Amino acid sequence: MPSPIWTTLISCAELQALRQDPARDSVLIDCSFDLADPAAGRAAYHQSHLPGAYYLHLDNELSGPKTGTNGRHPLPDPDAFTARLRALGVNDETQVVVYDAQGGMYAARAWWLLRWIGHQAVAVLDGGKPAWIAAGLPLDSGKPDEPEGGGHLTRRPSLVDTVDAELLMDNLDRRERLVVDARAPDRFRGENETLDPVGGHIPGAVNRFFKDNLQANGQFKDGATLRAELERVLGTTSPSQAVMQCGSGVTACHNLLALEVAGLSGAALYPGSWSEWCANPARPVATGER
Repeated sequence: MPSPIWTTLISCAELQALRQDPARDSVLIDCSFDLADPAAGRAAYHQSHLPGAYYLHLDNELSGPKTGTNGRHPLPDPDAFTARLRALGVNDETQVVVYDAQGGMYAARAWWLLRWIGHQAVAVLDGGKPAWIAAGLPLDSGKPDEPEGGGHLTRRPSLVDTVDAELLMDNLDRRERLVVDARAPDRFRGENETLDPVGGHIPGAVNRFFKDNLQANGQFKDGATLRAELERVLGTTSPSQAVMQCGSGVTACHNLLALEVAGLSGAALYPGSWSEWCANPARPVATGER
């Protein structure tokens, strides 16, 4: 019986079975990163990673060039991102599994990006590298060679939606969309801001700290629990009218993944997020709880 297609989360046991299935093509990608030390993720990868995993860097490969007004982690060029995945051997039918050592906060970005270019068979390793280690599974330190000739990944219609700052400016009066901010509560309130020059949040936004999607062991809460919690966040707003954002469009993807696990599909991403929003002094800023 062939392995299923994973589109949200995959467990360590399921990943083991997938990698041992000769009938299934799979590619494993390490996305570990540290915002305070951008070289740390790659260094940790070279020290140890899941066997056969490649590495993609948040700043260099999971983001595009910064202009000073488009946020700290703008989306990469979709064709360049597709080409990079091809270089790792990703084909149209490849099951891609992404992971990190930070509770999925960077792996979720890679997950979303693959869906952005139309690739459905992508999942985040639940619990990431720490769960793999806790399960007593092996690690490797050798960097695998990228396959000669690469893969034949086709860029397909996007499976996700995005919104821009102009739409959210219009929404300040219309209030047709609910903006959900994934940052820590203190940063949402405008306190202890260390990453962006302005503290606060988009007026009307509500806060859902991305780490609230996780259990104490770093794995995602079950779908029923996430659904109950996220429905409280959304209130009367349907998922299709919700917009996920954060500081730079990274941890917002964690909330988007949690929504998918919860069966609440359809929310959009504001890729520029707070770092883009606050770069323009004409855009209003709110502080406090709401």
